Amino acid sequence: MNALAEKARPLSSDELEWAQVAAAAPRLAATAQRYLAQLEVSLRPSSVKQTSTSLRRFAQHLAKTHSEVQGFAEVSRAHIESYKLVLKAHVTTKGTPLAVNTLRMRLGMVLTFFDRIIEWDYEDAPVRTPLFISDIPRPEELLPKALDDAAAARFMREVAREPDPLRRLVLEILARTGLRVGELCALEQDAVSCRGGGYWLKVPVGKLRNDRTVPLLSPLVELLADWQATHNGAGAGLLLTNTDGQPLNRHVVTRMVNRVAKRAGIGHVHPHQLRHTLATQAVNRGMRLESIAELLGHRTLRMTIRYARIANKTVADEYRAAAEKVDALYAEPPDLPETPAMRRLRLEHRRMLGNGWCMRPAELDCTFESLCEGCGFFATTVEFKETLTAQRDHAAAHGQTKRQALYESLVDDLQTTSGAASGP
Repeated sequence: MNALAEKARPLSSDELEWAQVAAAAPRLAATAQRYLAQLEVSLRPSSVKQTSTSLRRFAQHLAKTHSEVQGFAEVSRAHIESYKLVLKAHVTTKGTPLAVNTLRMRLGMVLTFFDRIIEWDYEDAPVRTPLFISDIPRPEELLPKALDDAAAARFMREVAREPDPLRRLVLEILARTGLRVGELCALEQDAVSCRGGGYWLKVPVGKLRNDRTVPLLSPLVELLADWQATHNGAGAGLLLTNTDGQPLNRHVVTRMVNRVAKRAGIGHVHPHQLRHTLATQAVNRGMRLESIAELLGHRTLRMTIRYARIANKTVADEYRAAAEKVDALYAEPPDLPETPAMRRLRLEHRRMLGNGWCMRPAELDCTFESLCEGCGFFATTVEFKETLTAQRDHAAAHGQTKRQALYESLVDDLQTTSGAASGP
C-alpha cells in the first residue's frame, strides 16, 4: 500500500529536475543523491533541501554546457570557472543579480560536496577539489538593523497600550528576551520556571542546535501568568497559540509586529529587529559581550561583536578628545594688540629645544618633552654647554623641576668632564 501511495504521489519540482539530470548524466545524479541521503542523517530537512538545490543547479549546468562530463570525477577547474561566470551573470525574477550571500551558499555547498566525497572515498570523486575557498565571495559584514532609542520607545509605548493580550505578550517577549521568531513559536507549555529566586524561560533547541534559558523580568512574568491562567495550549503542548488553538508562525508574528509599528509611526519593522534592538541597547549601556552572547544563544563571540560595532562609546570618546586637540592646531590666534605682556605670554608657548623651538600650542599636552636628553643613548659635549645651561634656566623659571634636574645633571657632567680634560 505504501509503495502504491509513493508511486501515486506527484513529484516535486526538485525531484523532476533531478530526473532530468539523471536522464542526461546518470552518474552525476546518482552520486549527488547518495551524498544527499547521507546528509539527511545529520542535517535538518531545510539544510538538505538547500544543498540539493545548489548541487542540482551545478549538475544542470554541467549537463547543459559540458555534456562530455558524465560524473563528478571528470569535473575540472575549467568547469568550475564556467559555472562561476554563469552565476555572476544570472538575473533573478526581480531583475537583479544574485546576492553575495546566495553566491556564497551555492558555491560553498558545492565546495563542501567535493571535499566530503573525496574524504569518503566515493568512486565518482575527483583526485583533488577543483573548487577553493578563494572562489567563495567574502560575506557582507552588515551591521544589525536595530531601532534607535527614540523609535524603540515609541514602539514599546504602543505595545503597552495593545488591547489584545496575545499580541501584547508576543511582542513583549520578543522585545525583552531577544528570542528568534522560530524560538518563540516553539516555546513549550512548561517553558517558564522559577529557580534561584528568579523566573526563567527555557528556549528550545533552535537555529544553532542548542537550547538555553533567559531571565524574565517581573512585568513579563505577570503577563505570562495571566496568559497561562486562561490558556492551556489547546492540547498542542505549546506556551503560545492562536485563539483557535493553532500554533503561531512567523507570518502571524510579523503581522503583529507591523500592526503595532504602524501605530507607532515607525514604518515596517521585521521581528528580528527587536532582537537586534535589545542587543544594541544592552551594549550601549555597558552589558558585557559574553552575557549578551549567552542571552541571545550565540555560539561564538564573533556573532555578538557585530553589536559592539554599532556604538563603541570608548572609540567615540577618544575620537572627540583627539579631535579637540587637532582643532586647536587649526584655530586662528586671537586678534589682540601687541603689548609687552602679550609678547611674553606668546613666547611662553614656545619650548626650547637643542637645535630650535617647538611651536606646540599651550593647549596641547606633550609627553615627549626632554625625551631625547633622558635617553640612555643621548650624548653631548662641551660645545653644547651654553644651550644646555639655557634650557636648565628656562625649566627653573617655569617651575619644571624634573626638566631642570635633568639639564642640571647634564651641565654638571660637562663641567666634570671639562675639568678633568684641563687637569695636569
